[in-house]
Amino acid sequence: MASMNRVTLVGNLGQAPEMRYTQNQIPVCNFSLATTETRTDAQGNKQDQTEWHRVIVWNKQAENVNKYLTKGSSVLVEGKITYRKWQDKNGQDRYTTDIVAQRVLFLGKSQGQGQAAGQYGEPAQQYGAPQQQPMAADPFASPQANQMGAPSFPQNTPSPAPQAPGGVSLDDIPF
Repeated sequence: MASMNRVTLVGNLGQAPEMRYTQNQIPVCNFSLATTETRTDAQGNKQDQTEWHRVIVWNKQAENVNKYLTKGSSVLVEGKITYRKWQDKNGQDRYTTDIVAQRVLFLGKSQGQGQAAGQYGEPAQQYGAPQQQPMAADPFASPQANQMGAPSFPQNTPSPAPQAPGGVSLDDIPF
């Protein structure tokens, strides 16, 4: 029988990422991720329910998470759920649930911080993936007015749909 362990989360960092290295100098980064759902109670009041997730990122992606993300950054995390059992300093068994990230997509800062995707000088992207060039503010501008070197399109041609890393259209993302 087939099985799958996969999770996709979209949320905001609760604190700055914590970077460390294993004994073999393999980078590993941890951060807490808050996901919030809003529902309406029986009295018609909106109630927020926030869940906190521990996320672990490895290798080059860990270094990029540590370099570019801060408290409040908005990210999409894809990975798997893991459960660990360990003993504290008093010898008591403790259990931890972690999300081991296989992909982290940087979405920008949270709305409350007033910054959008691409705030790091690049479009929102998965770090470690091939990078795309940012598009000009006006893709229909003449080549002389196009300061960023992005392609220019004739006035009667619609601009192409934005592409996420890997060639997937942003229109295909279900959120």
